[in-house]
Amino acid sequence: MSQNLDLILMLLIILLPVIANIKVNSNYNKYSKQKNNANITGSMIARLILDRNGLNHIKIQKGSGHLTDYFDGKNGLVVLSPEIHDGTSISSIAVAAHETGHALQYKEGYSFLKLRTSLVPVVNFTSRFSTIFLFLGIISGIMNFFDLGIILLSIGLLFHLVTLPVEYNASKRAKEELLNMNMIASNETIGIKKVLNAAALTYVAGFLAMALQIIRLIALRNRD
Repeated sequence: MSQNLDLILMLLIILLPVIANIKVNSNYNKYSKQKNNANITGSMIARLILDRNGLNHIKIQKGSGHLTDYFDGKNGLVVLSPEIHDGTSISSIAVAAHETGHALQYKEGYSFLKLRTSLVPVVNFTSRFSTIFLFLGIISGIMNFFDLGIILLSIGLLFHLVTLPVEYNASKRAKEELLNMNMIASNETIGIKKVLNAAALTYVAGFLAMALQIIRLIALRNRD
């Protein structure tokens, strides 16, 4: 591999997630300053969506940190960061609705969510050992170690690939629920879409960055 190509790949691997995060923060910050017309908090909208879909048993819990929101299917929890849980902004209801989208997937038995969940313990293992085997291959000169490291990284890439439809589908469900409940005005629709689409972009960037990393490693492996 030429040094120029290697440098380009390295820059892309670094810059793609950074650009995606900038886009997320830009859209989130913009619409976090705009209150939703219904003056409803993220936790309230989450509760309404869950109850509307027969998920009364799912609890909503206030977490900690910034944009640390997630759905815990095992324990039946939608965990919302403080600014989402208590906030009445367009960003707050968009993020909260997105997390309830995962709860709806869980109820339905959405295939990609089930696949992603099954991959979690595998990826936890591969993410720990991929770097170790790559390092062992470099220092020992035993390329079988290096090849194993690439294979383990590829399993992580599969996880990122499966995550894409999970996240996009959750956002689609969120927008549909908000519209069907008449909880957002027409002038809020664009903001909701921009917040959700920017968040999904981070997963695309993560997938592309890992794919480029694997391509770079394979090229290094096969260089003369």
